[in-house]
Amino acid sequence: MIGNIVAGLINSPSVFTTDYLVVAGGGGGGIDGAGGIGGGGGGADGYRTSIGGSVLSVAKNTNVTVTVGAGGNGSSSSNNRGSSGSNSVFSTISSTGGGGGGTPRAPSGEQNGAAGGSGGGAGGQNPDPYTGDVSGGAGNAGSYSPVEGYAGGNAIVSLAFRGAGGGGSSVVGGNSSAPSNSGNGGNGTANSISGSSVTYAGGGGGGGISAPGTGGTGGGGAGGGVSAPGNGTANTGGGGGGEGNGLTTNGGNGGSGIVILKYLTADGTITIGGGLTGSTATDGLYKVTTITAGTGNVSWA
Repeated sequence: MIGNIVAGLINSPSVFTTDYLVVAGGGGGGIDGAGGIGGGGGGADGYRTSIGGSVLSVAKNTNVTVTVGAGGNGSSSSNNRGSSGSNSVFSTISSTGGGGGGTPRAPSGEQNGAAGGSGGGAGGQNPDPYTGDVSGGAGNAGSYSPVEGYAGGNAIVSLAFRGAGGGGSSVVGGNSSAPSNSGNGGNGTANSISGSSVTYAGGGGGGGISAPGTGGTGGGGAGGGVSAPGNGTANTGGGGGGEGNGLTTNGGNGGSGIVILKYLTADGTITIGGGLTGSTATDGLYKVTTITAGTGNVSWA
């Protein structure tokens, strides 16, 4: 009788807690094909992490959904916005993909950067002096500066477009400092769940004719101008750089996201299911599982 009770307890589902880091894909950069300044791509919604907050309870012998969001594509068509990054998910935790970078003008007028949680893509400037400024997406949007170079409020002296970098997870993208320059991407946020400090979700830099914006720390791609824009770094959720010199190239692609889980070795052994790419390492009393791509389930036994 006692043996049956013990066996039942051993085989029954149990619950433990895990730390997590869930970073979504960064947004792609916009492109302006007429010599203006393209907006940078946004970083992901920073990240969703239990470090410094509450852990998540997980039941053993139960499938738990995991999705690693892909980065958004940089625009391949002149005067168009980049696409937003895809969301990343672990169980009930979801991180929103970064917004795509905006552009100063488009076939039907200016385009704002897309909303992207804390990292909306930066907008450029509309060359029409009678229209308003174009800001970035929702959340910590990329900053912007007024259009300059108009005489008497109506005659265009110079098309001094100003783009700005996409926001990072915690820092807004910078303003441009001169008509031919563009803003830097906002910096991302560091996390040490993997055992060492890594910065995630930096914004992409705005494209510039002579001085493109730099990418934010955390995988943000540099803006393009004389050379092609940079892509966001894979598995950081960094935004892609904008392209702003009329080159026949794309805006930078956003970097893919990542999901990292940290739990006590004594809590069990994880199985990474089909459709997911990942690995598990030991860090003292803990195991750290890093999932870098795909959609599927994990479970512990």
